Amino acid sequence: MANLGNPKNTIEIIQKYEFNFQKKFGQNFLIDTHVLDKIIRAAGVTKEDFVLEIGPGIGTMTQYLAEAAGKVCAVEIDRNLIPILAETLAGYDNVTVINEDILKVDVERLAREENGGRPIKVVANLPYYITTPIIMGLFESHVPIDNITIMVQKEVADRMQTGPGSKDYGALSLAVQYYADPYIVANVPPNCFMPRPKVGSAVIRLTRHSEPPVQVDDEALMFRLIRASFNQRRKTLVNGLGNAPELSFTKEEIAGAIAAMGLSPTVRGETLTLSQYAELSNRLGGKK
Repeated sequence: MANLGNPKNTIEIIQKYEFNFQKKFGQNFLIDTHVLDKIIRAAGVTKEDFVLEIGPGIGTMTQYLAEAAGKVCAVEIDRNLIPILAETLAGYDNVTVINEDILKVDVERLAREENGGRPIKVVANLPYYITTPIIMGLFESHVPIDNITIMVQKEVADRMQTGPGSKDYGALSLAVQYYADPYIVANVPPNCFMPRPKVGSAVIRLTRHSEPPVQVDDEALMFRLIRASFNQRRKTLVNGLGNAPELSFTKEEIAGAIAAMGLSPTVRGETLTLSQYAELSNRLGGKK
C-alpha cells in the first residue's frame, strides 16, 4: 500500500537515511495525496501500461504508479536515493530502478525490450533546469510514447501550451505543440512539496499526436528557423533569420518567402503560428 504521500512518512524515511536534499538535482518531494491521484488519473495509467518514471526521489509517486500500472521503470540520477528506493519499493515486484542520468538512457531500446515497442507512458517531477532537454529528447528520438505527464514550474507549463501573441510564446511552445497536445491538469502550490520550492508548479499532460499537425518537408530546418527567430525576438523576422549564423538564406530570400505567404515585411517571429513556420520552412527549403 502506498504510504509516502504524506509529510509524516516522508520525514521519517528522510531522517532514517539522513538524506540531504541536493540543490543541483532540483529535489522537491511531493507530499500531497490529492495531487498524486490527479497525476495517475491524468496519465490514464492502467494494468496494461509500461510506465517510465523520471526522478522517483524516495519513491512516493513510484508506489502509486506500481499499484496502477503493469510495469514501472524508475530512473534516478542520485545514487544516495537508491538504498531508500530499495526499502520503499520492496513490496512491489513490478518496479525496476535504474541509477542513471535519463539523458544517457536509451529509452527507445528500453521501450522495445520492456514493452515490445508499444507506446509507453512517461511520468516525472522535473527540475526546471532540465525540463526542456528531457522532453525534447524524448520527442526528437521518436521513442514510442502515448503521453508524458509531468510536474514542472508553472511558467514552463504555461509556455508549453500558449499561442502566438503571448509573452510566454516561444520555441518551446512550438516544439511541444508540434509533437503533442498539451493540457494543464492542475496547478500545484509550493506547500505540496518538501522542501517548498520558491515558485508554483503545474502538472501538464502532453498527449503525443499520431500524426504531426502540420506538413513540413524538413523538420530540422523548421526548428532552426523557430530557434533563430526567438533568439532575436525583438527583431523583424527578416533581420532575425538573416543574421542567424546557423542559417544560410539571404535576407532577399527570406523577404521573398515572407511576402509569398502574404505577411508584412516587418512581421516578427513571435506572431507566427506553427503552420506558418512550416510553410516558411517549406518555401525556404525549396530554394536549396
